[in-house]
Amino acid sequence: MNTITYEKDGAIGIVTLAKPPHNLIDNVLLKDLVSAYKVAVEEGCRCILLRSAMRHFCAGADLGILTAERWTQAELEALWTALEDVPVPTVAAVHGAALGGGFELALTCDMIIAADTSSFGMAEASLGLLPLLGGVQRVVQRAGPARAKEMAMFGRRHDPRALERWGVINLVAPEAELAAVAISWSRQLAAGATVALGCIKKVANLAARGGTAAADAQQEALNAVMWGSADQARGLAAFAATGPGSAVFEGN
Repeated sequence: MNTITYEKDGAIGIVTLAKPPHNLIDNVLLKDLVSAYKVAVEEGCRCILLRSAMRHFCAGADLGILTAERWTQAELEALWTALEDVPVPTVAAVHGAALGGGFELALTCDMIIAADTSSFGMAEASLGLLPLLGGVQRVVQRAGPARAKEMAMFGRRHDPRALERWGVINLVAPEAELAAVAISWSRQLAAGATVALGCIKKVANLAARGGTAAADAQQEALNAVMWGSADQARGLAAFAATGPGSAVFEGN
């Protein structure tokens, strides 16, 4: 992986965008990102933290190769599956700018934590383009069609506090505290009942994509997966013995 670094910190897979100067997106970066997620799951990570080693989280697509590296529908669907349907929670820690495709990469994560000095935007319309990696529909999922149209059509940069109010991002943290807050969230998720959290993620994604009926149709099957896990037994036993919040989960 030439554009991404990966390290395992306990049960957290830390995936870092590391393509100077601004993590501009091309097919190599996307391929490396998917590979890093795959390695994290194979190594037993129970949460993935996506962050950047550069000045910005990601400034979007590399315009020099944009027209040459167009994605087919099948390639887009494979990318979304690899990033959004990875079976463990994912957290994006965003500093600097998350623009265009960079914002879209953050939106593929389950949760976004942003520095108070960060900025977000979809500026593609100013170039005669539309967001190419599904950003519009993912803002619709989080904040509704009116806000998605506003962001994509005007192409302005947005303050993270506004996006926190809209429900697009989860939390704004002081820039100096971003790394500590992001790793704290990741550790809490990695220490959770991984099977149950994976089922929660599936239910939420089904509902976001297909509505409540789509999620309801899979509820029994996902309940069965949860009941088959060892962690649910640990959780119930710990509750009976020592009260709520006392379980130590092992991720199985």
